[in-house]
Amino acid sequence: MKRTVTSSPEETKKLAVKIAQDLKPGDVLALEGELGSGKTQFVQGLAKGLGVSENGYVRSPSFTLLNEYRGRMPLYHFDFYRLHEPLELDDLGLEEYFDGKGVTAIEWADKFPGALPKRTMHIKFEIVDEMHRTIFLPFVRGG
Repeated sequence: MKRTVTSSPEETKKLAVKIAQDLKPGDVLALEGELGSGKTQFVQGLAKGLGVSENGYVRSPSFTLLNEYRGRMPLYHFDFYRLHEPLELDDLGLEEYFDGKGVTAIEWADKFPGALPKRTMHIKFEIVDEMHRTIFLPFVRGG
């Protein structure tokens, strides 16, 4: 794992923009970390790096479970925070997204690790202090 420390939400977004350049259809990112650790800012950076329009403001899909954004390839943004049982995943059709034409980013993915494909890239977020976050990245192509 590569350890990176960011010192602002903007730095977290910039890191994700860089990572997005190397992503390809079918990539799955499991975003793991406590509330407020930078997961949604990271997805905002992914969206920018994937060419999602500035009008498509990225917010956590806590209540809808999935937000889909169109860019040079689709970004499927899931949030498992409000889910409690693996059975709740059944109606989401996850495999269609995992094997689809876009990139899947899942906040709170660590709640249901058995639902993720083996190829999933796990990205861990830790709060250092009010402004700093430590982000642990797996080996990412070109990274």
